[in-house]
Amino acid sequence: MTPYARRGVHGQTVEALARRILGGRIPEGATLDLVALQGELDVSLTALRESLKVLAAKGMIDARQKRGTFVRPRADWNLLDADVLRWRFEGDAGDEGEGRDRALLRDLAEMRAIVEPAAVRLAAARRTGTDLAALDAALAAMGERDAGPAHAVDADLAFHRALLAATHNELLDRMRLVLESGLAHRDRIVHGSPDSGDPVPAHRAVLDAVRDRDPHAAEAAMHALLDQAHRDQHRISNAGPDETRDIEGTPRHR
Repeated sequence: MTPYARRGVHGQTVEALARRILGGRIPEGATLDLVALQGELDVSLTALRESLKVLAAKGMIDARQKRGTFVRPRADWNLLDADVLRWRFEGDAGDEGEGRDRALLRDLAEMRAIVEPAAVRLAAARRTGTDLAALDAALAAMGERDAGPAHAVDADLAFHRALLAATHNELLDRMRLVLESGLAHRDRIVHGSPDSGDPVPAHRAVLDAVRDRDPHAAEAAMHALLDQAHRDQHRISNAGPDETRDIEGTPRHR
């Protein structure tokens, strides 16, 4: 599903409701008091109902006669939706929020370890000149180390987006909507730290293998890139030993 426009009262209302549900302030199974919410959020009932439609489309809420509008079980939520992922990563701070954040980053690392090595093999076999130009441009932007953390995040996202596009597999290309929210959050943590390493060599190794149409080398280079990404994140966020084992212990097929 295409991410909704976040502007205006409608967007602010959707964001506020989503974060309350994802943060557990409105728990699963709870019936929403629309009149109370209307007052708390200072919006019209029409704006509130329109915002609830967005969350209903993402599987988070439902409405039934005699029961009203209620929060659906978490198992029904579309957790791969780009907006839902972003809300989860941008959730409340605090000890509980940090725990959720760490678990999300672990889940992201595991998903990347499954998806990206396989994707880069396809990219090496199918890439076009246009794909290489997009990857070259992203790598060049990544090398502009004095441009600031936001620029570094955008360049990294552009590189991984171009890699998925180079698979010429529509379903894999759509995985960018899943990866980008989490990767952007992870990149803001890493690239915002003065201790972050230089990402260019690891990404250049991936690009060189894709350029050479060598799927085995591309897969190995992607594994090395993901290892570096984990080491950077682990060093900066001081992840515990359980997370280290979970991520680094993921079986790999080279």
